[in-house]
Amino acid sequence: MYSKKGWGGDTDPFILTTIDEAPPPDDEDVFVSLVIFEFRDENLIGVWPSPDAPEKEYICTQPNIDKKFCNSTQLGEFILSPNTSDSRNQILSTKINLKDPKAPKYSVERTGYYCVSSAPFSDGAQYKGTVEFRNAYGNLPAAQIAKLPFYAGITIVYAVIGIFWGFLYVQNRHDILPVQNYITAIIVFLIVEQLMTWGFYDYQNNHGSNAVAKVMMIIVSILNAGRNSFSFFLLLIVCMGYGVVKPTLGKTMVYVRFLAIAHFVFGVIYAVASLSITPDNAGPLVLFVILPLAGTLTAFYVWTLNSLNHTMKDLLERKQSVKAMMYKKLWWCILASIVIIFGFFFLNSFTFAERSAPDFVPNHWKTRWFILDGWLNLVYLVDIAYVAYLWRPTANNRRFAMSDEIAQDDEGGFDMGSFGGSLDEEDARSPTREELMNGGGGGGAGRNKGELSPVPPKPVSEGGGGRGHRTNLDGETIFAVGEDGERSSVDEFESPRGSGEKQKLTGKSD
Repeated sequence: MYSKKGWGGDTDPFILTTIDEAPPPDDEDVFVSLVIFEFRDENLIGVWPSPDAPEKEYICTQPNIDKKFCNSTQLGEFILSPNTSDSRNQILSTKINLKDPKAPKYSVERTGYYCVSSAPFSDGAQYKGTVEFRNAYGNLPAAQIAKLPFYAGITIVYAVIGIFWGFLYVQNRHDILPVQNYITAIIVFLIVEQLMTWGFYDYQNNHGSNAVAKVMMIIVSILNAGRNSFSFFLLLIVCMGYGVVKPTLGKTMVYVRFLAIAHFVFGVIYAVASLSITPDNAGPLVLFVILPLAGTLTAFYVWTLNSLNHTMKDLLERKQSVKAMMYKKLWWCILASIVIIFGFFFLNSFTFAERSAPDFVPNHWKTRWFILDGWLNLVYLVDIAYVAYLWRPTANNRRFAMSDEIAQDDEGGFDMGSFGGSLDEEDARSPTREELMNGGGGGGAGRNKGELSPVPPKPVSEGGGGRGHRTNLDGETIFAVGEDGERSSVDEFESPRGSGEKQKLTGKSD
């Protein structure tokens, strides 16, 4: 629990214990022993009868009074150590009479992990009770309150990404690639999903875990399954080169969509099962829920990595170093994410190896939510932001996607051999993606290495004095291979220098 100063709030935090059900007692009094304390004060609860005793004596009984472990006024209560006054936190030890059960209230003044323990003092005492841990900020458990500002911040970050993406999308709306429409859809979906998640925790904090909160939890689980399926779908079609290397995926797109739908269905079934089945009641049937989801997840992993390797190999063989550099950056992003995930799991394995220790939960209750959920959301945020940056809408998107880079050697000639160069930026001698998409960075025809040749080439009109050249969308001349090259050879032959050569060959003058 958090103190009022630790997290803030309108009310003073407290722990309230009430007896809900108890059989009607006889004429004799029936007592229940109760103690409330902070976990670090556990050593102050009970006394050791002897140095070699196997366990402590916790309840003040008449034999323990005779042994002077406690006094007669503490009969029926938990025994406290004599140095209890050294504790920074209050320790409440009392007994409750089931004839007239009163609800002890414990005020929380410091942030900590608080424990409530009870035991029947009278023989045959049977009862059921409820413990309310009420924090100053609301009804959300203290171990999950950090999710409230976390998901609010994540929602704001996704909204900022959506604003920048929307600005670029509108600015270049006439030159948008199909894959960029999918990225737009997933950014909008992520904003809604994170906003809904934040709304669920905010509602639960204000109103408690009622029926509406449970419905919202189911909706959040479904949206989470949709996010996972949509993300794997988008990553797969990007790795296949959709929109940049291939204008369409054909029937493959249908198979990818079927896989995404299957992963979504199995994800929803898994989410519903995890909410309705407790670990104690889980039997062999739970495998029928986990195995299909694991199968579709494995299919996505294998297909995505194979597609990325195939796309990079194809671009290398066609000497498309600029496009290949984009996919190499994506490959490094995926590799870095995998390394971070496995590294985090490796470190967490050492942490959770001590989960059986009594002080594991008291020492990790503040950060357990981040270990289980928070850091994965941060890795996902970085990945989606990086993919959106690489495939952001820019000028001449379609020209960049549907054009091929003309590979040349260092002397300016065409390199028809195998591509033997490195894709590292310091070794690559081709222009950047931005230079290509902005018109090649210059107006000279055939002088800049790595310029684009439109595919297919547009026919060139005979008039206008522009014969032998093609212009891009910005009016700049770009280099092209085809009949223009043949026409330029004829023009050179018909130039003044070429006319002299022609006269020598034919013996005639024009």
